[in-house]
Amino acid sequence: MTLRVQLILLQALIVAVVTLIAGVTAGVIQARTIRDAYEDRMLAVAQSVASMPVIRAAFDDDDPSATIQPLAEAIREASDLTYVVVADADGIRFSHPNPARIGQRVSTDPTIPLSGRIWMGTETGTLGSSWRVKVPIFDDDSEVIGTASVGILESEGAGEFAGNLFWIIGAMLVAVVLGVFGSAWVTAVIRRRIHLLEPHEITALVRNQETTLHGLSEGVITVGADGVITLVNDAAARLLGSDAAGLTGAAAFEVLGEELLAVLRDGEDSGRPVIVGSNVLVARSTGARVDGETVEATLLLRDHTELHDVVRRVDAADAIIAFRQRAGLPKGLSAETLERVASALAMHPDASAAELGAEMSISRVSARRYLEHLASTGRALRSLDYGTKGRPGTRYRANEPVSTSQ
Repeated sequence: MTLRVQLILLQALIVAVVTLIAGVTAGVIQARTIRDAYEDRMLAVAQSVASMPVIRAAFDDDDPSATIQPLAEAIREASDLTYVVVADADGIRFSHPNPARIGQRVSTDPTIPLSGRIWMGTETGTLGSSWRVKVPIFDDDSEVIGTASVGILESEGAGEFAGNLFWIIGAMLVAVVLGVFGSAWVTAVIRRRIHLLEPHEITALVRNQETTLHGLSEGVITVGADGVITLVNDAAARLLGSDAAGLTGAAAFEVLGEELLAVLRDGEDSGRPVIVGSNVLVARSTGARVDGETVEATLLLRDHTELHDVVRRVDAADAIIAFRQRAGLPKGLSAETLERVASALAMHPDASAAELGAEMSISRVSARRYLEHLASTGRALRSLDYGTKGRPGTRYRANEPVSTSQ
């Protein structure tokens, strides 16, 4: 399944769930609102009936229903209610939508209103299950003489709720459809932002970036058009002697030297040697300006410190070899040591190789090699020392040039 389909389905699911929750909540609130509205209307009608002087006075008539029934029916029809029933303290009806029920005892318990309290709720009577309100009827002495019961069939309230529910469901369906189209649009925007890449392609890019950040020996620094560093790998941080996290987000001019900034700004394809601290780096860059506008640029750093040291050592060795070749020194002799031996010989004439070696802290064999070379080139003179036991020894003195004067 492609990323586009996954995003659309997930967002559509979220929209559907949220819309369903909102719809159910709206339905519950609507049902409660309808019930409260009916109860308020029924309570007002019941209290109005119970307080009417003509109805209270009719309780003393020989035929109370003759007066109460027409008034109760007129009020019922005007209020669009199912019934308005007036009964005496014994529960005998004086009014009912069905005149045949007049004179009969009420079908539900009148105890609460006869105790002087108001009752509201749902009960099942002769007309069916209904929402009803029962209130007491008081005489002039505040004694309960009867009850006024007002109600509406529960099915009528449910029918009104069903009518409102149709509009709620319709709004929910419209919201879901708009949500799906909105999800498709958001998905298209997101995919354009990620260059239409699929999850496996994004994973591969992340792995490649991890390799760049942690696996390469070459330093990589990316600087945005605003001059802020957006990417630094471990090698670059090490070469700059800093931390990658500390460099990321910093201004390039604050952490890069003038030479690196010049390479970054001007661009350098072949590479330019730059000294950063004790490191010799070769810096390359794509350039931070294109047609006079500042753009994102990448700086590549390669450590050539070891190579530079090797080249310097090779150059020094070549120089020493060339000097030796020019001076005619045999292999194994150092020009510097030769000059030290010559100076020491000038200060200690008639010295043997052992004595000169001890003076210079070198071995007798090394001293003899340098003395023999001086003698062979005419810079020293040999003489035999017969004062030693056994074979005569050899002593050396510097051969000073003789100056002549006229």
